[in-house]
Amino acid sequence: MLNYAIKRIGLAIVIAVLSVTLLFIIIQLIPGDPARTMLGPRATPELIASIRERMGLDKPLPIQILIFFTNMLRGDLGVDIFSNRSVTTVVFNQFPYTLALIAASITWSAVLGIFLGCFSAMRRNSFADRLMGVLSVSFIAVPAFVVALYSLLIFAVKLQWFPAIGAGEPENLKDQLWHLVLPSFAIGLSWVGYIARLVRASMLEIIGEGHIRTARAFGLPERWITYRYALRLAILPTITVIGVGMGFLLSAAVFAEIVFARPGLGKLVIDSITTRNYPVVMGSVVISTVVFVASTTISDLINAMLDPRIRQSV
Repeated sequence: MLNYAIKRIGLAIVIAVLSVTLLFIIIQLIPGDPARTMLGPRATPELIASIRERMGLDKPLPIQILIFFTNMLRGDLGVDIFSNRSVTTVVFNQFPYTLALIAASITWSAVLGIFLGCFSAMRRNSFADRLMGVLSVSFIAVPAFVVALYSLLIFAVKLQWFPAIGAGEPENLKDQLWHLVLPSFAIGLSWVGYIARLVRASMLEIIGEGHIRTARAFGLPERWITYRYALRLAILPTITVIGVGMGFLLSAAVFAEIVFARPGLGKLVIDSITTRNYPVVMGSVVISTVVFVASTTISDLINAMLDPRIRQSV
């Protein structure tokens, strides 16, 4: 397990470095000059050149990348060109809101999806199984922004069951959780259907294997077989999907943060792209990339802990 963990973490570091490098190059190719944007249209060429030199934009691209990684290792992601604040501070002021939204979404959707998947597998080809299949596909087909808009109109505006906008009072945990309900529902609904279908397919495959038939032959209770043996293996693909899903939820969170006027990393990126605030865009993208790579790595390590065949194959 230790050898597998070392190799997997090393691979994650390489992927993160290559991804950040590619993203840095892409952002540098975007039209527009950050120095000119910061100073305005009336800035003199001399002043623009001075700011470009201070920001390191006058250096060759490989040198800029090297300087960026050197500063990043020290926790320095640059300076906001408008507020002159540290990008690290700006990003991490918004990141907890997005992290809370993603955690709430993936938690409720995974729990409900696993339960519905097991329920359908245990009642294969029944009316309940077919109904769950229709509902699951329907959940997958509806885009997150459509769910966000309709949930806002129905549950917040018309019924007034939940707050419409904002993230709640900073010192009031109950209020913050209450403000999370609709956004997490909006971006997590499609994952309920996806996880349910995945768990159902995995459960049906595992139930037909030899060790499950052997457990039945020994007279073990069906519920014990289902949750102790079958679900442990059937849930492995779901863990991988949840790890990969963190990246998709980061992009889906943008819609929720805009529709529900929530602070967060997605809204920060959109606002920064609009104003061409490249240091904040790059800092936000770096944090998002690290979170995505870390989540997939953690899911792989959990899979290896649950299934020895994975770590023995590497």
